[in-house]
Amino acid sequence: MGTSRSGEAHDALKELFKEGLRRGWLGVVEIERALPPGMITAAERWLLYYSLRAAEVEIRDSEGNLVEPEPGMHAD
Repeated sequence: MGTSRSGEAHDALKELFKEGLRRGWLGVVEIERALPPGMITAAERWLLYYSLRAAEVEIRDSEGNLVEPEPGMHAD
């Protein structure tokens, strides 16, 4: 049997946090690549961004600018 969608999302979230904590930052593009639309809800995506910032992991756009989580961002 294959991995469930929620299992894939859990694994992807775990790896993102691990990399973010190791490096101190993550790019929006790599987050979106790891968690494509439909894998997690808009609320879960916002919580991910918020949780990363709370863990002092910077989130940067493709130009290197800091991105702050806002409710409703990156909706599915």
